[in-house]
Amino acid sequence: MTELMRRAGWAALIALLAAGCGSVPATAEKVLRIKGSDTMLILNQRLAEGFMRERPGVAVIVEGGGTSTGVEAIIGGDASICAASRPLAPNEVQRLFDRHGTLGVRHLVARDALSVWLHPDNPVRNLSLDQLGGIFAGTFTRWSEVGGADREIAVVVRPPSSGTFRFFRDSVHGGGAYSGVSVTAASTAEVVRRVAEDSAAIGYGGAAYARDEVRACAIDGALPTSRAVEEGRYPLTRHLVFFTTAPPEALEREFIDWCQGADGQEVVAETGYLPLWTRP
Repeated sequence: MTELMRRAGWAALIALLAAGCGSVPATAEKVLRIKGSDTMLILNQRLAEGFMRERPGVAVIVEGGGTSTGVEAIIGGDASICAASRPLAPNEVQRLFDRHGTLGVRHLVARDALSVWLHPDNPVRNLSLDQLGGIFAGTFTRWSEVGGADREIAVVVRPPSSGTFRFFRDSVHGGGAYSGVSVTAASTAEVVRRVAEDSAAIGYGGAAYARDEVRACAIDGALPTSRAVEEGRYPLTRHLVFFTTAPPEALEREFIDWCQGADGQEVVAETGYLPLWTRP
């Protein structure tokens, strides 16, 4: 079997497992289930592909649904690892403790320069953090109020189950409510699609979802680039993480170590996120 055929086979397997069909290959001797952040879905699929390619007999089942869904899965024992794009909320930590007697363990996987996307035809190129907060809170409702054309702003947000929804809300407008006229997109890919189809739209999402059909907006003069993140100039930077109920063992430990090591961090960079460490 050629390397191309092997890669195609693993890609097909990942797509099957990620679809949530619950089917595990008969040859699988060990199974690891990861559930949570849609921001991390593409990344986790590719991490799983690379890990399984090196370990015959292992199946890594990857599902999205949002960070909150992943937390529920590890609390209920339906997954071993929660993929998260935000910290655990106090009530989630309490429920973890009540169920498992632990506070949960965080494992860093990647860094993300959370991007704000505009339509390429939008003349706005830069927004201050205050202007951005005003747009998503509904204080600014027309592009002319922030240096653009005299058009109503179409605000696109993620659902409350999304870790990105909470991170953006807390980082950009202090935890306040989103604009009452905002439109909710079920996935980051849908955010991109909506912005690409509406020249008055604005949305946000993980850097790996950037496409040519939309344009990243500079925030306080900085674009979401690795250099801006390293220099501390881009304000919407976060870690993408795994949570386990307790210090991981066996297959969980092996997978997390692989993701944090050289091979896994190379996948992080190839996917469009920022590795945990910078090569000398």
